[in-house]
Amino acid sequence: MTQVPATRASLFATCIVDQLYPQVGVSVVRVLRHLGVEVDFPPDQTCCGQPLYNSGFNQQAKKLAARVLDSFQESPYVVVPSGSCAAMMRVFYLDLFQDQPDQLRRAEEMAPRVYEFSQFLVQVLGVSDIGASFPGPAAYHPSCHLMREMNVREEPRQLLSHVSGLQLNDLPQAETCCGFGGAFSIKYPHISEGMLADKVASVSASGAETLVSCDMGCLMHIDGALSRQGIAVQTRHLAQILDSGSS
Repeated sequence: MTQVPATRASLFATCIVDQLYPQVGVSVVRVLRHLGVEVDFPPDQTCCGQPLYNSGFNQQAKKLAARVLDSFQESPYVVVPSGSCAAMMRVFYLDLFQDQPDQLRRAEEMAPRVYEFSQFLVQVLGVSDIGASFPGPAAYHPSCHLMREMNVREEPRQLLSHVSGLQLNDLPQAETCCGFGGAFSIKYPHISEGMLADKVASVSASGAETLVSCDMGCLMHIDGALSRQGIAVQTRHLAQILDSGSS
């Protein structure tokens, strides 16, 4: 395991992790602390505002975004286990607050400090091998916002490539959206279902026993379809893989 300099960071848990998959948040903290990072969790944090923003409710989204700016204004780094939420905070707050100079300035100050989990490990800590182990074949699903807004493509693969016992299989049409897209799957359910069916077919074709991603929204969506179809592929957030058998 690579030794890293002492670093402080704050965890932004995300709504899905906080409410449905708290074990992912625990794994994020365990991995960061394993690497010597001093992690804190601002208790007054709430939603980043993305569902409202994506649905056109900008005024309501601004209230949540302003609270995020308040909660993390003293954080040297903000680590987010989701490319989607990280993109909202790093990219889309700048659009959201275009007509509010004071809030825009605060958003611009926070943006460079916001990192998605795998991005933080590789780009900030300079770590690609934490001594984790996880047995069997796995495939990686890259989420849309992580790739296209955060420009994070290779970091998760770098981390997975150093996990002992893990065989990283190719996922056909890996960069194709799974169809979740937050509000998209509610607004356009039939289109979402078609995209999901294609993604599940790709997962099955990969030969993987585990599907790994950096966004629990994608994994929740895909896992539901896998379960309904009786396909024996488990889903895991990258943090859970890196938290397995680390030395």
